[in-house]
Amino acid sequence: MEKYIFDKDNGLWYELQGDYYYPCLTVPAEEEKSIGIWGQRHLRFIKTERKALYTELLTSGKLNTYLANINEQAKEQMLLLTEQMAEREGVTEQLKAQDQMLWVQRMNNIRDRAIEIVNHELIYA
Repeated sequence: MEKYIFDKDNGLWYELQGDYYYPCLTVPAEEEKSIGIWGQRHLRFIKTERKALYTELLTSGKLNTYLANINEQAKEQMLLLTEQMAEREGVTEQLKAQDQMLWVQRMNNIRDRAIEIVNHELIYA
């Protein structure tokens, strides 16, 4: 028996292992991109809560690109929300110069609210 055979009907190669032929399946190569903290959070979420999406992305070779895209969107949204909330609430460089502790408290509060929004809209959606 031949080690490898090609099936013209489905276009797959098969490899002989023991008495059976198994398809030679590979996942397409994917460009390595940094997924960052937001991408890692979303990965953890889809692995546990959206298994079909995770499996589809993994087998199609698009998981890393998808997570890198989510990470970029989350970073941009976080920056935009933080800037908008700080402007709306009057948290400025002038306040930072006058009362640093108050500025830190308000910025931490703004950052925490922005994280909650990003988590709700992008990461755990």
